[in-house]
Amino acid sequence: MNILSLLIGLPVLVFSAILHEVAHGYVADKLGDPTARLMGRLTLDPRPHIDLFMSILLPLLLIFSGSPVIFGGAKPVPIDPYNLRDGKKDVALVALAGPLTNIILAITAALLLKGISFIPITSTAFAIIAYILTIIASYNILLAIFNLLPIPPLDGSKIFSLVLPDELATMYLSLSQIGIFILFFLLLFPIGGFSLSLAISTLFDFAKTLLGI
Repeated sequence: MNILSLLIGLPVLVFSAILHEVAHGYVADKLGDPTARLMGRLTLDPRPHIDLFMSILLPLLLIFSGSPVIFGGAKPVPIDPYNLRDGKKDVALVALAGPLTNIILAITAALLLKGISFIPITSTAFAIIAYILTIIASYNILLAIFNLLPIPPLDGSKIFSLVLPDELATMYLSLSQIGIFILFFLLLFPIGGFSLSLAISTLFDFAKTLLGI
């Protein structure tokens, strides 16, 4: 890990996570819950969003350790599901907004990466811009994949709960209190030949191939 990678990678990860959270709050506001807006969280100013561990320390630890899975996050925007107009469906839509934002950012960066090859710029400038766009695409792919995992409290769990009966969905989402420990356990320890880290890496490589990065 060189200094350039760190100087580019960490801000990209932080701002991608911020956009992810702002998307949650924006969609929630449109669906009837103004909580995030009223608390000043629908802003690109990083100060209300930064979480010391998830935004800074965890990504740094993963980057410096050479982990194949790099992720982080901003402070979750406050959502009051009782304000949403259509219960579970709206909760799922709010949850989907974050990963979908990361997917859009990844696709946009990949398209720009292809487009700059037609711009008459120096090889040095091309290399720098291409590197930045590759980092943006790669980190946003990882954020999307990670957040779509159906492990509470990740966004994927709220989307998956949409297909469950109400009582089972409530029990499933109640695992949010211990979900982060389940997640890290699965990342560190393969079970029965299944490795979550390997699965994420495989999906990541597949997504990069689709985007041509």
